[in-house]
Amino acid sequence: MTPTTADATRATVEKFLALRLAGDTEGLTALFADTVDWQLAENPAVPWIRPRSTAAECAAQAAELAEHTVPEDARASVDTFLVDGADAVLMGHVAGTVRATGKSFAGPFALRLTVENGRITRHHLYENSLSIAEACTP
Repeated sequence: MTPTTADATRATVEKFLALRLAGDTEGLTALFADTVDWQLAENPAVPWIRPRSTAAECAAQAAELAEHTVPEDARASVDTFLVDGADAVLMGHVAGTVRATGKSFAGPFALRLTVENGRITRHHLYENSLSIAEACTP
């Protein structure tokens, strides 16, 4: 059976999740396209949320998040993983504690990824940014 575009997308997203979990910035940099359509609501109170567009900037987000949060308190679960051709949508919940304030955040998320030629070209994250901003505010 010949792999479909959806199969390739699913495999790339699964690799993305494994690299993210491992904290492999070099692997993530290789997985992101040279230029990425990155969308995450700007939030000046949150140090790891900022505009990004290059593979290195996008890959660095995971390390920046880990730098500013308490690793033992980090929780993420994926409840839904949908794939349609080159597009994938992950939905779930995320929680953590901000290192600088000791405050916690939690809420649902949805992540839309697009994969072209084995690389992630779109990363749109929708999350509970208010809870995260409040946790970052002393």
